[in-house]
Order: sequence, then C-alpha cells, then structure tokens
Amino acid sequence: MTRLPLRPPASLPERAAAPRRGLLALLLAAALGMAASPAQAGPLTLEHLMATLAQVKSGEARFTEKRQVGELQQTLESSGRLSFNAPDTFVRETLKPRRERLAVSGNTVTMSQGQRSRTMALDSAPEAEAIVEAVRGTLTGNAAALERHFTQQLSGTLERWTLELVPREPRLRGQVARVAVTGRQAELREVRILLTDGDLSVMQIEPLAPDAGTK
Repeated sequence: MTRLPLRPPASLPERAAAPRRGLLALLLAAALGMAASPAQAGPLTLEHLMATLAQVKSGEARFTEKRQVGELQQTLESSGRLSFNAPDTFVRETLKPRRERLAVSGNTVTMSQGQRSRTMALDSAPEAEAIVEAVRGTLTGNAAALERHFTQQLSGTLERWTLELVPREPRLRGQVARVAVTGRQAELREVRILLTDGDLSVMQIEPLAPDAGTK
C-alpha cells in the first residue's frame, strides 16, 4: 500500500491510521451516486444496478467516517466532502479533524495538506489501482471492470441494496478482506471496508442537492 509522507511525525492514533488512508480514500470516494431512477419490477440484478448508477455523471456528498483500529482504544473520526465527475475524476476533501485533499484523475493521484502536495501515477500502486478501477467500473456501469478485480454478491432491492466485493488479486486480498457498498436507487449511502487485520472503516454519505455545494 502506498504511503505518502505529507506531514511531520504524527501521534499514535494518526500513525496507526495513516498507512491505510490513501488506499481507503480512493475506495471511499466512490460513494457519490446522486440521482434517483424508477423502481425496477422483479429481483434486482447487477446489470440493472450498474445501468442505474451509470446515469449519474457528477455529484457531491458530505461524508462522516469512523475507523476502528485494532491497537487503539478509540474510534477515529473524520468528515468532509466527496465529489465525482465522469468518467474518471474523484476528489475526497477532509475538513475535520484536519484539512486534507486526495484527488484521482485518470492515472494521476494527488494528495495535499496545507501547502504541501505529492503526485504519483496510479499504476505505480497496483492495489490502489485495482480498487479505483473497480470504483470506476461501478460508477460507469462497467460490470467487466468489477469482474476483473472482485467477486461480487448483490442483495436487496433497488430501494435498499448492498453490493459486496471481495478482492481477487492476492496482493489486494492480503490487505482488504471485503468491501460492502449500500445504497438506495442511484444514491450510495454507506461504504464499509474490512481490512484483513480486523480494522474497520465505515463511511456514511449524505448526498447534496445540486445547489447545496455552493452554500
């Protein structure tokens, strides 16, 4: 997993969370479906869900994330905004407890904190690349991209669905045990990431109305 040293030595809670922050941020930036679609008659299929999500070309959301780190006695919390623009741009801007920004555009990843930033090629981090491509596959309705990187299990209805992803690649599977994305129609509402060491990250998403991002 890629480490991007963007600040001075951190406290114990910060050091424990930092190694995974970049990778998880890429995953969590996926939670940006902002449009609704008509309800589907009959069981929900992966094909229909992908088509529904693909209707959303851009959007913004507020997020609140809680991370449970095994060696710590406390839950780490953060909050901020997410944005997405098809076909391949994702931004996660953390506002609390400190301002940080992670942006993915094409094959370029940029992490920023204050006046400092660092840019890297996405394909230089195979694990992160696999996750980002899976996210893009979901948002663009590209089931083939998901199939390349994850086994998939879809449950529920269009009004309340859960897509569970398990990594195929051994290197990724050595870090990420499972990703569960929950949503309603084309709105993604929760992303839950369970790491192989037992650490858990849960992000709650509140989609913003088109004009809310300017307020």
